[in-house]
Amino acid sequence: MASVTRKGRSVEHTAESLQDDLVRLEAQRQALERELAAVMAHLGSVQRALGALQAVIRPPASTAARADVTAAPADSGSPYGRLTEQIIDFFERSGDTEVRARDVAAALGRDGDSGSINAVRSTLDRLVGASRVDRAGRGLYRARRS
Repeated sequence: MASVTRKGRSVEHTAESLQDDLVRLEAQRQALERELAAVMAHLGSVQRALGALQAVIRPPASTAARADVTAAPADSGSPYGRLTEQIIDFFERSGDTEVRARDVAAALGRDGDSGSINAVRSTLDRLVGASRVDRAGRGLYRARRS
């Protein structure tokens, strides 16, 4: 009988210990969630500030390239389509600037509707796959680095 009583106390002790752990871990989880929320808010602020500073440091490539790109000949004799050639030409002039598909579409005068922007995005993805353009981050592209 003494063995059963010791086992019962051991189980009770284990349950109390686990309950204490549960309370402690829940408090820790809540603290981490608050800290993560603060970090995410700060990250967003820093990203917005950096974007604003980069816009001041270098003008958007879309305004500088629009006239040159839209004047490209309709058939350059290349194995690529006109849109592909326009995008490659855009990146040859853009240097190491990171741009979004929407910015490329605007530079090419193809930002009138979502279908046109999606065509640019799809072409960019194919060019990334063919190692002609680099993916700089989520939704960001830049000229291929040599």
